[in-house]
Amino acid sequence: MKKASLETIAEKMKDLDFCMMITKDEKQVPYSRPMSNNGKVEYDGDSWFFTYEDSNKVKQIKNDDTVSLIYQTDDMLFIDCCGKAEVITDKETLKDKWVDGLEQWFPEGTDTPGICLLKVSAERVTFWHKEEEGEYTA
Repeated sequence: MKKASLETIAEKMKDLDFCMMITKDEKQVPYSRPMSNNGKVEYDGDSWFFTYEDSNKVKQIKNDDTVSLIYQTDDMLFIDCCGKAEVITDKETLKDKWVDGLEQWFPEGTDTPGICLLKVSAERVTFWHKEEEGEYTA
């Protein structure tokens, strides 16, 4: 597969919002769920997701930090981003990553009890888009 630069990957991901996040439980059974990285994000190798500390995905990540993010668009762009996840509770980082509209899930904003961020740092990002494909490795 052709090597791709981080800039190429960032261009492909610039307008993506929803993905399927895949984690594994303690028996290595995979679980997937839709997550939003809030679109219009400049991709730099890290993806950020707001969630709650008591969620199953956070428990799974604390047990096994390997995560896959799967994106798809209507014009046949597919992206598989594999990396390591960490749970972030730092209030300044929460405020920095906050965007309008998240109140729908976190009614008290960054002061919502139990709110946290998941930071997924890519180790490998692979894309397929019509006749083109490529892979970036960190």
